[in-house]
Amino acid sequence: MNRSAESQQLEDLRAACDLLPSALVQIGRDGCIEWLNRAAESLLELDRNADYGLALEQRLGTSELGNWLRRGAETSLQDLAAPANNEVRLQVDLLALRDGKRLLLARDTSQLSRLQQTRSDFVANVSHELRTPLTVIHGYLEMLDPDEVPSLAPVLHEMQVQSRRMGQVVEDLLTLTRLETQQELENERVDMGSLLESLEREAVALSKGRHTVTVQRELAADLLGSLKDLHGAFSNLVSNAVRYTPDKGRIEISWRPAEDGGEFSVKDTGYGIPAEHIGRLAERFYRVSTSRSRELGGTGLGLSIVKHVLNLHQARMRIESTLGEGSIFRCSFDSTRLLKIGEDPPQS
Repeated sequence: MNRSAESQQLEDLRAACDLLPSALVQIGRDGCIEWLNRAAESLLELDRNADYGLALEQRLGTSELGNWLRRGAETSLQDLAAPANNEVRLQVDLLALRDGKRLLLARDTSQLSRLQQTRSDFVANVSHELRTPLTVIHGYLEMLDPDEVPSLAPVLHEMQVQSRRMGQVVEDLLTLTRLETQQELENERVDMGSLLESLEREAVALSKGRHTVTVQRELAADLLGSLKDLHGAFSNLVSNAVRYTPDKGRIEISWRPAEDGGEFSVKDTGYGIPAEHIGRLAERFYRVSTSRSRELGGTGLGLSIVKHVLNLHQARMRIESTLGEGSIFRCSFDSTRLLKIGEDPPQS
């Protein structure tokens, strides 16, 4: 291919890129802008007549996007306001090219964000509307004495079980909706000693003597975060371990040092989880075994709640499992979330 043909091909490629709805910015090894398409002008408020050769980090200033680039842009930005318009939401990635060059890719996710907000609002509104009638129904069911109508005893028992389950689904949906819309949390000292003791009591009460429950604390540090949310997330993991572990099994709750912080984990000797299901466990209503989950009273929302709580604490969850041997759920917290005993939480 001769130089004229190569130049024409390059021009055609750039013309095609100008038609894309996503913003593209080519960044040189020195961090300066080498090329950008039309969408980058409208979404990122750049100017290809004036910005070529300028450092992109400096051009974006102290915006969230500029700060992300200065921090190394190791992970993609899932939801941020466009510099040119706060109502436009963007997802941004930084891709590696040849010779140390990089390509900034910004997609307009405004429509998806609006759909997600509509879904969250719908779920929250429906859950609120269902809460009161379910409470009334459950209250009347509790007033009925099966001994007075022995023939209806099995029916009344099943109705009570299902009304409690529906009530729990509603409460979990409301919790999940709150967590999804929550951008930050009020940081406080979470006394891990007291929290571990509380989780042990809950596990023993739920187990009713059917399991051996042990607690290990190897890390002399507390957590910085929301006690209510962390307690709820950890309690979900503990109750799951008890529910899905056969009688005479073992439940081990631990808080120990990790590579760059601390790790809370719950280990059981339960049924185990097939490998193909592990990646989807945190999805809403996802169940490995529908019949077993319903029998044991699960709502299918617990691990989704755990995931969102950990995200708010910049933590992550890892799941390891072997069929027939059990599972371990690990929650890893960065060192910035650890507080030495006696250390005061930072002032917000």
